[in-house]
Amino acid sequence: MKEKVRTIISHYGEDPKRFLGSISPPIFEASNFAFSSYEELERYQDGEIKKYVYTRGINPTTEILENKLAVLEKGERCKVFSSGVSAISAALFSLLKSGDHIIGVNSTYNPTYEIISSYLARFNISSTFVDGRDVRNFKDAIKSNTRVIYLESPTSFTFEVQDLPNIARIAKDNNIYTIIDNTWATPYFQNPLEYGIDIVVHSASKYLGGHSDLVGGAVITREELIGNIERESSLIGGTLGPFESWLILRGLRTLPLRMSAHYESAMKVASFLEAHKRVIRVNYPGLSSHPQYNLARSLMRGFSGVMSFEMEGGEEELKGFINNLRFFKIAVSWGGYESLVFPGRFAFEKNRKDNITLSSQLIRISVGLEDVEDLLEDLDQAFSKAFLGHTS
Repeated sequence: MKEKVRTIISHYGEDPKRFLGSISPPIFEASNFAFSSYEELERYQDGEIKKYVYTRGINPTTEILENKLAVLEKGERCKVFSSGVSAISAALFSLLKSGDHIIGVNSTYNPTYEIISSYLARFNISSTFVDGRDVRNFKDAIKSNTRVIYLESPTSFTFEVQDLPNIARIAKDNNIYTIIDNTWATPYFQNPLEYGIDIVVHSASKYLGGHSDLVGGAVITREELIGNIERESSLIGGTLGPFESWLILRGLRTLPLRMSAHYESAMKVASFLEAHKRVIRVNYPGLSSHPQYNLARSLMRGFSGVMSFEMEGGEEELKGFINNLRFFKIAVSWGGYESLVFPGRFAFEKNRKDNITLSSQLIRISVGLEDVEDLLEDLDQAFSKAFLGHTS
């Protein structure tokens, strides 16, 4: 579409004439839809017509959301799910079979790692995890049975970036599918399908919803791949409810405004942390000091509000810093209106075998929509209290 993102969000896929002139799409909180006649049922069963039948498959409210997300991600089709993990699982299950091999990024989201390394292994699907910062690592890990390369750019907690166009090129040369988790950047800042990636997944619980009041996921891809994904959704039953679909639609209305605000505030917070005497390192692709800053700038139009940093001191100072924060709440997720904090030591399961270790002093923060001056003051006072009595 030639229209800009804000216009697409406001209007695409919506037709008030279908719903008695309702500007906001109604919530079709119905599980079942009736056939008008035996003949209509027969035509449907024969594949001659399409219609709403059962919400586990398709629902009018959910259909609007799927059409909108597909266009925003520059894809052809979208399927939404009851959680981000459900979306990730459906994308993987739709492509893999017993005997296949998958390559993943070693600092990927922990549930994703568990699905790939443990759950899929039960079905004789092997995996290799690599440092995603070097394209050669993907090429070297390819086997004759490699079917999928799974990406997450930037990665969880360490915020490393992958060279999407070159990885996609290597994958296509070897008849391998690529999947990427694009939750961090959102379609407002990055469109991986334009770089040759095959499938994009999202945790809609985060920025797409944006209000910390729903759990959902989405898969966006091209027409030829969506059929198997829809079948996985229908059989496993990870259906997104109509009310949650409506909540995401509502959240999308302000996505551009929210992401711009997150970006602006996060840059100020990242710069503040980078200059602070108690901070060793900040992991945020929007900073020019980030080792992959130029690559990140070439792939993304902007940056979201989630970053991590390593602070000085030990466990007591880390606890003191976190416990003295006023506006940053301790919570596992991110991407909502509120600012959050989470210690890196709890990010990954202890039994991970991908040879990645996080500093015990690593902290992830999600910069929300509060006034950034209040957030900076909050961080500063928490540092001061955590290091009270230190002279250096």
